[in-house]
Amino acid sequence: MALESKSNPLEEHQDEDDYVEEETRHDEDELARNPSAPPDYEFFEITTTVDPSYIISLIRKLIPIDSVTSRDSRGVNGSDDGGRGDTNQMVEESGNECEKMDIVNDGSRGGEDKDTCRGLAGDEIWEEYGCVLWDLAASRTHAELMVQNLVLEVLMANLTVSQSARVTEICLGIIGNLACHEAPMKHIVSANGLISTIVDQLFSDDTQCLAEACRLLTLGLQGNECYPWAEAVQSEHILCRIIWIAENTLHPQLLEKSVGLMLAILESQQEASCTIVASLMKLGLPRLLINLLDFEMSRLTEERVPERYSVLDVILRAIEALSILDGHSQEICSNKKLLQLVCDLIKLPDKAEVASSCVTVVVLIANILSDMPNLASEMSQDLPFLQGLLEVFPLASDDVEARSALWSIIARLLVRVRENDMSLLSLHQYVLVLARKSEIIEDDLLNRQSDNSCEVTKDLTSSSSKSNRSTALTRIVSILNQWTASKDRLSGGDVAGEHSVDELNVGRLLDCCRKHIDFTE
Repeated sequence: MALESKSNPLEEHQDEDDYVEEETRHDEDELARNPSAPPDYEFFEITTTVDPSYIISLIRKLIPIDSVTSRDSRGVNGSDDGGRGDTNQMVEESGNECEKMDIVNDGSRGGEDKDTCRGLAGDEIWEEYGCVLWDLAASRTHAELMVQNLVLEVLMANLTVSQSARVTEICLGIIGNLACHEAPMKHIVSANGLISTIVDQLFSDDTQCLAEACRLLTLGLQGNECYPWAEAVQSEHILCRIIWIAENTLHPQLLEKSVGLMLAILESQQEASCTIVASLMKLGLPRLLINLLDFEMSRLTEERVPERYSVLDVILRAIEALSILDGHSQEICSNKKLLQLVCDLIKLPDKAEVASSCVTVVVLIANILSDMPNLASEMSQDLPFLQGLLEVFPLASDDVEARSALWSIIARLLVRVRENDMSLLSLHQYVLVLARKSEIIEDDLLNRQSDNSCEVTKDLTSSSSKSNRSTALTRIVSILNQWTASKDRLSGGDVAGEHSVDELNVGRLLDCCRKHIDFTE
């Protein structure tokens, strides 16, 4: 009788060892051909509202096919040994292999195809995962987790190898949201070659990519780590491209972002910005901004398009920033076309929709009159302009600087009014404007009294600001007194109906102005 065949445990164990060794070699070959997944979240003490393993799996799915082809090729960060080093090496050192994701996820996303795990899904799937990360990057906690798990290396690899405009847009969008947070911004700045790669995207032909690139560069220039960003855009080649984009785009969002980028350059406090501003002036920045303002004003008067309001505002803010730059303000302040455009904006009958722009404009006009005081003589005769100025007070109720600018302008205009020498009819027209807007003036004076202590704290009620308001109130009182003393000599036909002055309003305004002259002094 034949003996029953039994397996040898030692042989089985040897077979298992051979199998494991073969699988290990296979995994090493796979890692050599593809960039590995980011390190596991368990190495970082970060609490998130989203499962960290899910975020890591999303990062893994964005790894491009062509980012790494061999051990001898360049790392995901686009350099041989700079920046944060080779991604594969970092991942291997952390002991995080692609299959480990199945364990971390506790089965919730386990059993995924290895190709999918390595980011080989189609463009539409890639975009879906990328958009989720784009949204998650808005959260500081999620953003910090992402940068610690090599998302910047993955995104830079995509920017380097991808031919898809949508992929580029999503990558820039994710980095843009990451840049909103302090710690991730430091990672961005320290990533070797990343800022220059972002700057290169300014030469894209895609509108959305350009908008995201401008937004990201603006965030960099506005942050505490702004010097390397300013250094990256200071070449004339780059500045010419930025100006070209703003000058030629028909897309409102891109126009807003490109002008916003130039505004960030103008407002940058870094030494590098001085050289950049000089280059921008040489390249015709004032002319460009005034031409853009002219176009936006023509659109505003023809048809109100809400999506263009923010464009108008950022253009005005850029012009206002230029108007206070030493050595460069004269070109702005002496431009007659600019003065006409900003005065037209102040005269608009319905300013609520462009309230922010009107607030910016009064500060700009105050700056212009400070450099060119002689302009006030002609402007003082423009009664619709005076009325428009008074209508801005309610729009600037929360902006102390703008309200101070308004009183400064009004003072400069009214000191040039010669109420004793003008005709009674002309005097009546001034009083008519003041009487109709008396409630606005009174409300602002009451608000001034209530927030005066706050202004002192902020050092915004300088002696000059107080003097301007006192001068304006004194002139209003003088004009109203002259009209009160001579009103009986006016012909009834000239001042009847809508041209009649409410004497009750005049009397109340007189009392209020006298009271606040004493308060100011």
